[in-house]
Amino acid sequence: MIQRPVFLIGFMGSGKTTWGKKLANALELPFVDLDHEIVDCIGMSIPEYFAQHGEEKFREIEREVLQKQHGKASIISTGGGTPCYFDNMEWLLNNGTVLYLKHSPKSLWNRLSQSDVNKRPALKGFTGEELLQFIESKLEERSPFYDKAHILVDQINTPLEDLVSLVKANIQIHEQ
Repeated sequence: MIQRPVFLIGFMGSGKTTWGKKLANALELPFVDLDHEIVDCIGMSIPEYFAQHGEEKFREIEREVLQKQHGKASIISTGGGTPCYFDNMEWLLNNGTVLYLKHSPKSLWNRLSQSDVNKRPALKGFTGEELLQFIESKLEERSPFYDKAHILVDQINTPLEDLVSLVKANIQIHEQ
C-alpha cells in the first residue's frame, strides 16, 4: 500500500499531468498538480506572477507549496524546474517516490511546438530551431537533478501498466 506521495518530475511538456492522472487513477490515489496548487495560493496565473514578481519569488512560493504535500499518499505532478531549485530534489527523494518521465530534446520540441508556448513563461518568444536549442540547453542543465529520481522511464515507450509496476516495486523496496 502506498503511504507517501509519488512525485512526477521531468521537463515541461513531458506528460507529467497527463500521466499523473492516469497513474493516480490506476493506483486509486488522489492526483495533485503542483502548478494548480500554486495558482490557488497566489491567486493569479503563473505567467502573471512571473511577470509581476519574477522567477526567484515564484520559486520560493513553489517550494512552500511543494513542502505542504508532505506525507500525503497521492500522485503529484511537479513543475519542470521544481527539482532544480533550493534543496527541492533532496526533499522530493526523502519524502516520496520520484518518477522521472524522460524524453529526448527532439521529442520535447515536437510536443512543445504543438502547444501554446506563450502559456509557459520560460518558453516565451522561442520558436523553431531556437526552441530546440533552448530545450537542449535547459535539459542538459536540469538532467543532473532529474537523473537522481528513484525511477527513470522513457515516457514514450513505457505503457501505463509498466509505470504502475515500477512504482509499486520501488515502493516495496523502500518500505522494507
